[in-house]
Amino acid sequence: MRVLHVNSTDISGGAARAAFRVMEAQREAGLDAGMAVNDAQSGDWTVTSPDTLRERIAVQVRRGLVQRATDWLSKPGTGMASMALMRTRWPERFASLGAEVVNLHWINNEMLSVRDIARVSVPMVWTLHDMWAFCGSEHYTQSDRWRVGYTPSSRPLEARGLDLDRWVWRRKQRAWRSPIHIVTPSRWLADCVRQSALMSSWPVQVIPNPIDTAIWQPVDQRLARRLLGLPETEPLLLFGAMSGTRDPRKGYDLLRAALDKLRGRIEGLQLVVFGERRPREVPDMGFPVHYMGRLADDQTLKLLYSAADVMVIPSRMDNLPNTGVEAQVCGTPVAAFAVGGLPDIVEPGRSGYLARPFEASDLAEGILWLLGDPERCAKMRFETAERAARIHDPARVARAYAALYDELIEARGPVSCRDDTDGPAAPGTP
Repeated sequence: MRVLHVNSTDISGGAARAAFRVMEAQREAGLDAGMAVNDAQSGDWTVTSPDTLRERIAVQVRRGLVQRATDWLSKPGTGMASMALMRTRWPERFASLGAEVVNLHWINNEMLSVRDIARVSVPMVWTLHDMWAFCGSEHYTQSDRWRVGYTPSSRPLEARGLDLDRWVWRRKQRAWRSPIHIVTPSRWLADCVRQSALMSSWPVQVIPNPIDTAIWQPVDQRLARRLLGLPETEPLLLFGAMSGTRDPRKGYDLLRAALDKLRGRIEGLQLVVFGERRPREVPDMGFPVHYMGRLADDQTLKLLYSAADVMVIPSRMDNLPNTGVEAQVCGTPVAAFAVGGLPDIVEPGRSGYLARPFEASDLAEGILWLLGDPERCAKMRFETAERAARIHDPARVARAYAALYDELIEARGPVSCRDDTDGPAAPGTP
């Protein structure tokens, strides 16, 4: 069976890393799995990307034009938005690559247009990594329009100008006339699909993201700290996200509020931040802060997780963050709010602490509890790693996907409709 995973990039970003791991797990299990992307960075021979200068220029032009239009039309401060506007030749190329099943992932950044998805002619699975598929242009939103439908009456009263979210949502509604089988890594995102106005009748199942425990496993904590140049005996609290201190959804302000409540309560506590470099003006956190920058290789990340006593994920909304899974399989308990997919990662009392949503004082108490008893912490580190390795076992994940693919091929569906009404692809477009 030839399976083609489709993502904007192969290893850059959380969704890409998750998709690449799914593909690797399937190949290890004997499936003929490959990947199609616009930006290939891994150098892996199984990854297909635009291979001529003309195609690569077309990708950049298409992406740049649509992003400028999106930035102009979307409301400032609402987070990432995507229109998925311009048609490409990828659907035809999937067939030429021999795909019997196409597994979509994060197809934004103009990897595929809304109607490109409708033109795929083989059975499809769509693994969601955020809310965009059933929303308008938003990737995450606190609004309930995705539940009730993007009608004029559901638009905020203060909004003016083009209703970009309604326009994108209506394009999806018109193009996607037949259901696509949805996979979500978390129960929360599956529930969102079932509650959505657009996809409530579509088949959906939960399959966790895999992680290779031959690579990701605990390292002796003191050794890890020594190798990274971190203090060997002080309690270390880890926080990580791409631009995590600037994205309100990641909850950096809530972390700071929790740290304020911990001043003077944990002797020697220090904070380690990765995902961005040390800022010009370092904020006063009340504790020493170590900025590790962006870390791309798994070995350094494994050392960092193993070095920490607690990983804190103060997100206001998240699916199944890779940082949480990676930390847990390295034996590091997670403190987080009980929102989104984080309850799938954290089993309170055994692999971490789930605070009441957005109560910084409760998050602070959770961190204090996790650090308060060395014997309990040592036991929790062992149980955390064992539980994460079991849930995210690559062989188990690969079997779940293979069973789904077999079912779709046998039934020849659900398959998206073909829709060629959005005109020819731009010259040179892959």
